[in-house]
Amino acid sequence: MTGAASALDTPTMLPALPVLQGQQVRLQPFVGDDVTPAYIGWLNDAVVVRYSNQRFRRHDAASCRAYLATFAGSDNVFASIRRAEDGLAIGTMTAYRSRPHGTADIGVLLGERAAWGQGMGQDAWDTMMAWLAGQRGLRKLTCGMLACNLPMRRVAERSGMQLEATRRAQEIVDGVPQDILYFARFTDAA
Repeated sequence: MTGAASALDTPTMLPALPVLQGQQVRLQPFVGDDVTPAYIGWLNDAVVVRYSNQRFRRHDAASCRAYLATFAGSDNVFASIRRAEDGLAIGTMTAYRSRPHGTADIGVLLGERAAWGQGMGQDAWDTMMAWLAGQRGLRKLTCGMLACNLPMRRVAERSGMQLEATRRAQEIVDGVPQDILYFARFTDAA
């Protein structure tokens, strides 16, 4: 195999998320105490989840704890995004890591609307990407979003990701078919 680490080259388990400090935010492992009324409210806020398939579900504490439990014992990451200045939870991130393929697919939800438009989502994204890019065996970072989700597209582009693929008219938002855009960036290890 040339230029990429194989699954045999990587540890049995990829490293757990440490506390990561960005310029404006801190990322830390999402834990049971993070299942708060505010967090559940984000998932049930039609504006917050407008471009997510979470909009088709109703969430409660039990469904949120069940989702959190899916990360236990896995290589995947579930992070709480905290505002650095006061520790307020403002969102979440996920990274679904595949050791056999050397990939990580990243997602973000900036649930606290007061944090929108201040660069905190970009800071969280860049902080997570830098940590993932430094992990042995991860060669490619990916994400996907609806074409109509312009803020997410800008986050991906500003982080150095490139458009890799488009699934035409894949999902419906407000009655209009929307493309899904897939972005990627190879790490230095690639």
